Amino acid sequence: MRIIIGGGGRVGSGLASALRSEDKDVVLVDNDAMAVKNAQGMDILVLHGDITQRQKFIEAGIESAEVYVAATNSDERNILSCALAKHVHAEQTKGKGKLMTVCRVRDPIFVEEHKSGKLAKWAGVDHVVHPVDGAILRLISGLRSSSLTEVIPFEADAYIVELDVRPEAGGVVHRTLRDSGAKVEGGMPLVVGLKRDGMPGKVPAADDQILPNDRVAIATAGEASFNRILRIFGHEAIDFPDRPKVAIFGAGLIGVRLAKAWLDQNGTVTIVEKNLNKANELAGSDIGNRSGIEIIHGDHLDKDLLSEIEIGSHDIAISALDDDHASIAAALLASDMGVERTGLIMYDADLVSVVRRMGITFSVDRKRVAIDTILSRIHSELPGPYAVLSSVPDVIGICLTITSKVKFAGKTLADAGLPDWCKVAFIQRKNIHDDWETMRPSSSKTLLEDDRLTIFLPPDRLQDLQKRFKV
Repeated sequence: MRIIIGGGGRVGSGLASALRSEDKDVVLVDNDAMAVKNAQGMDILVLHGDITQRQKFIEAGIESAEVYVAATNSDERNILSCALAKHVHAEQTKGKGKLMTVCRVRDPIFVEEHKSGKLAKWAGVDHVVHPVDGAILRLISGLRSSSLTEVIPFEADAYIVELDVRPEAGGVVHRTLRDSGAKVEGGMPLVVGLKRDGMPGKVPAADDQILPNDRVAIATAGEASFNRILRIFGHEAIDFPDRPKVAIFGAGLIGVRLAKAWLDQNGTVTIVEKNLNKANELAGSDIGNRSGIEIIHGDHLDKDLLSEIEIGSHDIAISALDDDHASIAAALLASDMGVERTGLIMYDADLVSVVRRMGITFSVDRKRVAIDTILSRIHSELPGPYAVLSSVPDVIGICLTITSKVKFAGKTLADAGLPDWCKVAFIQRKNIHDDWETMRPSSSKTLLEDDRLTIFLPPDRLQDLQKRFKV
């Protein structure tokens, strides 16, 4: 499978690396000489040139490509290149081929244009990825349950959550998954990945034991299940308020989008913004005029100001400043003044793991979220393996659609003959409203044509799975 990526920045190069690890045929195009030079060690074809020029797509072999990803920092160039890629591909294949386009955008206007279906019509954009909105979704999910190491959202309210097993988890530690299922009230959560210090990650079988300090990856549906998972694996689960009180530092793009997200979830929001013009601009906007929001002009590091707004009474404090170090300082100060849950959306991936050790509840790497989201868009339509679990590197996921040609179409999951070394994490099916729904993969569930499956397995077993089921 050939995938062409337009843009060799942090997202584009990271995506190229991830796809190359999946043995994909990757072509990276960028007009920045330094980006091209940096990408030349990745065992991919790298082209120096402009993604808004027809000839560059021909040089990249667009006729044999199945996916084009526009990942530059310019919304306009990304959209234009998607339209051009579709047109050149149709010309080169004489309309017989199909090209999926994925477009990275920053402006919410283009997101709405895509949701209305108009962007696909006039620009040929099949999927839009908004890194900020994706990061916000992951952050909000992570803050709802403060002991989760990672939260990876999928479509249709499906999640993979990662956490450590504590010694207090009496129902599961030193027991096999099979035995734990009988001990845990309501049944054992679906463990799709297991990592133990000094050992490679694996998809656990029914006879595998769970030990203290193991890292587990759980497939689940709905955020309401998070606290139950935490309790089963020995963590304290603090009930999340129905109307959370949220403090946000910074009224830039991220801060404003965060405010909207929490207001939409019935929260109340206090925004602290140092720049008077930004504060006034937000106050006069549609979001600023909504009920439940208060905009404060002041310094987020002013303890007197934070005391005045009773920062300690807030359930959550999120720092959304342009500078990572300033954001960290603001979040730590809020924590010191009594806020139990603090969050960050960060630019520097190296700092994400560091801040957790500093006491920050949950942090998100924007680049990683963008890459994960693009990968999920690609694999939701094109069957193939990809790395999903951040803490279980020796396990891959594969998404596939059940067709009439797949051996297990029309059979129950029990009769499908799936071996122990792989696990179905999700079954997703469209309802009568044509919306995707996520179902727990029980043994009695019948697999219907057009169902989407997400399966986790070891990388060296991929060919075996494909042979068994003719994926």
